Amino acid sequence: MLSSACRRFMSSPSSRAASASSRTYSSISATEIAERTKRLLDAKEQSGLSYDELASKLGVTNTYTAQLLMGQAKLTQHTANKLKEALPTASQADIEAMLTTFPMRAFDDAILKEPNVYRTYEAITHYGEAIKSIINEQCGDGIMSAIDFYCDVGTTTGKHGEKRVVITFNGKFLPHIEQKMEDNSAKSPRD
Repeated sequence: MLSSACRRFMSSPSSRAASASSRTYSSISATEIAERTKRLLDAKEQSGLSYDELASKLGVTNTYTAQLLMGQAKLTQHTANKLKEALPTASQADIEAMLTTFPMRAFDDAILKEPNVYRTYEAITHYGEAIKSIINEQCGDGIMSAIDFYCDVGTTTGKHGEKRVVITFNGKFLPHIEQKMEDNSAKSPRD
């Protein structure tokens, strides 16, 4: 559920204009994306579905579901049919836009000031070197893909009965390669 402050930001013309003017993408309208996001989140709210419930109907993770509604992921035709059924008040124009436009997978730096986002970022940076060391030990020299990647957010109960957040990153391991000349299929840029 979006906070009321976030909803006000998204619905405020001056905020949208400021956000749109700070972007330099020539083919992307931040204002159109923000307005579409607001309409889609309103449709989700009207449906009474949580992200988990909507994700289950779509057959994708809860995080990917949120990304779809926020314009951060590409909608496929297969999922579009399910989305229209799950969110009947979502407009056909918005569904078409989600199908035909490629998302700008970026973020506004201001999002790092939001406490939930900041604390997640802080945890990743605090544990980053340890995470890298364990990935290297278990997989070798390489990285975790953020393309062939699944993210899921849930909760569990701690031993004292407290609610705890569980974030799962599931990314394909991509090994770094030795750049051998005989494996390079591109013609040399040198004469």
